[in-house]
Amino acid sequence: MYKKGIYKILANEPLTASVWRMVLEGDTEWIVRPGQFVNIALEGRYLRRPISVCDCDARTLTLIYKVVGGGTEQMSRMAAGAELDLLTGLGNGFDTSNDARRPLLVGGGVGVPPLYKLAKALLAEGKPVSVVLGFNTADEVFYADEFRALGCDVHVATADGSAGTKGFVTTAIAGDGIDFDYFYACGPLPMLRALCDSVAQDGQLSFEERMGCGFGACMGCSCKTKYGNKRICKEGPVLTKGEIIW
Repeated sequence: MYKKGIYKILANEPLTASVWRMVLEGDTEWIVRPGQFVNIALEGRYLRRPISVCDCDARTLTLIYKVVGGGTEQMSRMAAGAELDLLTGLGNGFDTSNDARRPLLVGGGVGVPPLYKLAKALLAEGKPVSVVLGFNTADEVFYADEFRALGCDVHVATADGSAGTKGFVTTAIAGDGIDFDYFYACGPLPMLRALCDSVAQDGQLSFEERMGCGFGACMGCSCKTKYGNKRICKEGPVLTKGEIIW
């Protein structure tokens, strides 16, 4: 289920040169799992923009997005006080009802934000949480301190070695000897595939895909799995490691 509503911008600020954090005020009751997303209507744009939920409480919603095109650039110019039309509660989200005792969260670039709410949920369940965040350079790193403030064991990897481990998230996982029995991941497709290829543990992966409607009607984001076709916006964006066909 999803809900349409009007949300007021409370804050919209840059975290890096291209990544922004927007805080909105409005109804959040339909956001029931970490890893769900919202779909934002923008003036003059035909399709809504899907953005994953970073965090929410009873009255506010935090989104982190990267400026990559005209729509997100338009969002970056919006000031506090403006209003946005959102569809909320979209996607299946991450499922924490499993036997994992030592979860690992792996995020790459703008795949990092949905893991923040997930980390809070897992910590609330009494589980120690390790986090590996991957970026290209130190200038692109964001939210590492926020994860640390929650009490997570945080590891950073950068491709050029300017912060943390030099290499990729898989480099940090192997090199830092992280002890985990299950993983949750979100990031670019090559990262997700490399992660699945390099670790034996089971896990859940959140996929990015171009979307039309965002709620399963248009079938534009369908993908093949071992259990048949699934819509990334509806049955996803989270799929289990065991059902993915690479």
